[in-house]
Amino acid sequence: MYGERRPEFDPDKMLRDLRERFDRFRLGGRVPGGVPLALAAFFVPFFIWLATGFYTVAPAEQAAERLFGEFRGTRDQGLHWYPPTPIGNVDVVAITETRTMELGFRSSPTRDVEGEAQMISGDLNIINIQMIVQYKIADLELFLFRVSDPGEEDRGIAAGRPDGRTLKDATEAALRQVIGQRALDDVLTVEKVAVQDQTRQTLQALLNDYQTGIEILGVDLQTVRPPDPVRPAFDDVVAARVDKESRINNALAYQEDQVPRSLGSAQVVIQQAEAFKEARIARAEGEAARFLAVLAEYQKSKEVTRQRLYLEAMEEILPGVTKFIVDPVAGGNVLPFLPLTQGSNPAPLAAP
Repeated sequence: MYGERRPEFDPDKMLRDLRERFDRFRLGGRVPGGVPLALAAFFVPFFIWLATGFYTVAPAEQAAERLFGEFRGTRDQGLHWYPPTPIGNVDVVAITETRTMELGFRSSPTRDVEGEAQMISGDLNIINIQMIVQYKIADLELFLFRVSDPGEEDRGIAAGRPDGRTLKDATEAALRQVIGQRALDDVLTVEKVAVQDQTRQTLQALLNDYQTGIEILGVDLQTVRPPDPVRPAFDDVVAARVDKESRINNALAYQEDQVPRSLGSAQVVIQQAEAFKEARIARAEGEAARFLAVLAEYQKSKEVTRQRLYLEAMEEILPGVTKFIVDPVAGGNVLPFLPLTQGSNPAPLAAP
C-alpha cells in the first residue's frame, strides 16, 4: 500500500555467500588474478553490500532517506544510491496516490459500523452518517516520522503511519463537531454540501496541528439517515421539503417567464403614450401657430378676416349643403336665386 521497502540486512545470507566462496578457493589460496583469498573474502561481500544501496523511485513515488535512523531528506524519481543497511535505510512511498478511508461502514466485506456512524445533532437527535474521506501524502517526512500511530487492523493500516487511528479519530471528531452545530432536518435535506465543506476544513486543521503530513482531497457523505424507529416520519419530512423546493423552483421559473413579458407590455404602453403625447403636442403647436397667423391677418384687416372666418365656420357646420351668399349692401329679393324645383338649376335670365 505504501510502496516497496528495501529488505533489511541479512547476516545469515552474507555468511552463506562467504562460506561458498571460501570453499571454492580454499585449495588454491588465491582467486583468479592473484588476489589473496583473505582480501577477496572481504572485498567481494563489501562490494555486494555497496551494490544493494541502489534503488529506483517511480514518477508517482518519493523516497525518504535515513542515516543511522535519522531522517536526512527525500529523493524524487530516478535511480539513486544510498548507504545500505545497517548504516542507511530508504523508504519508498507512493505520494500522489489517492487513498480512501471509510467511516461508519466497510465495503469489504460490506457492513455497517454503528459506533462510528451514530452521532448527535444540534437539536439532540441521533443520526447515522456514513462517509468516505479521500486523502494523499503531502509531506513524506511528517507522514513517516512525526506521528506514532498504533495502526488499524480492521482497515489494514500498519502501525506507525498517521492514516490509521489518528486519521479516523480526527475525522470522527471533525464530523461530530460539525453535526453538533446543525439541526437534524437540515443535515438530512439542504445542508449536506455545507456539512462536507466544513468537515473537510475542520479535519484538515486537526491533521495540520498533529503534523501528520496528510492532505484531505475530499469528504463525501454517502448515507445520512435517522435511526430506524423514526425513519418513516423523517422520510415524510424529506419528501415534503423536496416538494417545497420543487414548488419554489417552479414559481421562480414562472416569475422569470412573466416578468420579461410584463416589462415588454409596459414598454409598448409607454411607447404608445409617448407617441400620443408627441402627436398632441404637435397638433396643439400647429393650432397655436394657425391661430397666431389668423390673428396677424385679423389685425391687418378685421372686417375681411371676420367675414372669412364666418364663411369657413359655416362651411364646417353645414358641409354638403348648397349655400347662397347675398350681399346685404347690394339688396334685392332672394327668391330669384332659390330653386323652384328639387334638383333643377334656375334658368339663366334673358338679356334685356
